[in-house]
Amino acid sequence: MMTSKRFVVLLIVALYAVSAVMGQSGGSRQEMSIEESYLQEAIELMIIRETARSDSREQKLIALESIESAIERGSTNDELRVTLEYLSLEGTQNRTRQSGRLVNNFPDIRRQAAKHLGSVKTEEAKNSLLKICNWDNEPMVLQEAVKSLGLIGLNDNGDVVNTIVWITTKFHNSDTPDNLLALAAIETLEKIVENEKKVDPSSIQLIGRILESSAYARPVRERARQALVNMRKHAAGG
Repeated sequence: MMTSKRFVVLLIVALYAVSAVMGQSGGSRQEMSIEESYLQEAIELMIIRETARSDSREQKLIALESIESAIERGSTNDELRVTLEYLSLEGTQNRTRQSGRLVNNFPDIRRQAAKHLGSVKTEEAKNSLLKICNWDNEPMVLQEAVKSLGLIGLNDNGDVVNTIVWITTKFHNSDTPDNLLALAAIETLEKIVENEKKVDPSSIQLIGRILESSAYARPVRERARQALVNMRKHAAGG
């Protein structure tokens, strides 16, 4: 049976071999360049898909690096978003067990996937991030998901604000409120107000609770204070 690592190596070799053959063949240079581009993308997506779905954490990291490179090049293929969603739910909704033990709980993988989803900036990416907020319990993953929601900036029917308020309140009411999650929530809620020029009362209430709570570090509380000032200005059209 072919190992995942060998499979990936063979795919990479195929990519370069096919590109070389096409580059040496006749015909219009422009037409061949287009064909070569499509072929390279198809094989790259295949590599990403296979490495993301392997059992190896290291290969999942390789998939994330490849996705990052593709996004930076301007790729808009939805396969990237689908794979990021898969990786962002690794160990929460997508679970692999051996002898009853969960073996694919990789919060760092989920965190990076959530971060890259913010660069996709589509409605589908927003929905993927909302799934993370509903399924994950790791503050570092949720922090990146909330930040990415702020980068995308969509808030249809208040779904993003409601989710951010809900998840941040859940940690706020726990024994271990998280400073970085609270900070991400403050900044994302402020961005949404800036975009929409209106304030959801639940956002004001949450940020007010953060401001008044000694459970948070002073810089976080100060950022909450400034956000309240800024949000009122944005809502007033300032």
